Amino acid sequence: MIVVIKPHTPPDLIAEVIAEVEKLGYTAHTISGALQTVVAAIGDETTHTTLESLNALPQVERVMPVQKRYKLVSRESHPEPTVIDVDGVPVGGSAFAVIAGPCSVESEEQLLTTAHAVKAAGATLLRGGAYKPRTSPYEFQGLGQEGLRLLRLARQETGLKIVTELLSEYDADLVAGTADVLQIGARNSQNFRLLIAAAKTGKPILLKRGLSQRIEEWLLSAEYILSAGNPNVMLCERGIRTFETYTRNTLDLAAVAVAKRESHLPVIVDPSQGCGRADLVPSLCAGAVALGADGLIIEVHPNPAEALSDGQQQVDFKSFGRLMDSLNPFLKVMGRTGKA
Repeated sequence: MIVVIKPHTPPDLIAEVIAEVEKLGYTAHTISGALQTVVAAIGDETTHTTLESLNALPQVERVMPVQKRYKLVSRESHPEPTVIDVDGVPVGGSAFAVIAGPCSVESEEQLLTTAHAVKAAGATLLRGGAYKPRTSPYEFQGLGQEGLRLLRLARQETGLKIVTELLSEYDADLVAGTADVLQIGARNSQNFRLLIAAAKTGKPILLKRGLSQRIEEWLLSAEYILSAGNPNVMLCERGIRTFETYTRNTLDLAAVAVAKRESHLPVIVDPSQGCGRADLVPSLCAGAVALGADGLIIEVHPNPAEALSDGQQQVDFKSFGRLMDSLNPFLKVMGRTGKA
């Protein structure tokens, strides 16, 4: 259930509501918006006392049930869009984020030239895989700790914040020591122990949708992170597996619209993974902006033909610059800020 607190209620009276919620056997999660605070009461409502009695408290505006299984993620618990602060870079609300960089960190020269190029074109965060989950054990697996070192060097040189993937709960602290945003990939979107370990680092999480994951399951994965005490989750639609073979995956733009309606969390679109074809990436980016996505994550490489992973879906520097310029009219129409 959700306990909606009246606007401008002082902290001590909010604490009183939290104490009452916990006294009745629920776990209380406080969600503070610009104007109002709500307390989400998490627990089995069939075994605990109802919270309706809290309507008697003068600081309580109303008590309302939440029918969704994803209570903390739902707009019922948090009507206002969440804006995530990535060390000074906003994601969500009116701010549009562009995360760009290579699929894999391959060398110092490759990463640093890419970082400078995407920043010059208007990217706000740098992506790059130090650890790579590959279908075949014989494919390039990433540079590991050396890749993390190079990502730190790229941040030092360009100021771009780092988005990189976490593959194992055992590496959570190691990767979080470099990353400004931890990416959870499609293969791990329902690895719940990993989700909890990532949440406990306190870093913002970019949660990709699984290859065959229904939207509700995707949102419930996000619920794991929020229920572990980390409210800073970005949902990422990266394409799902269908019967279509013309593209590597099928980018589900309808899921973006649904996620924006159902959840207050920012929604990022990955057109590179979404189709697996560099020539289709600009069109999918335009569609994502027009649908109200809060950002894009785009794979960029100095020479895609020589990439050690997924070269066919990475755009080169000139193509990325043209793509960014082409998005400006769409961003203007949608009322989004930030250069693209």
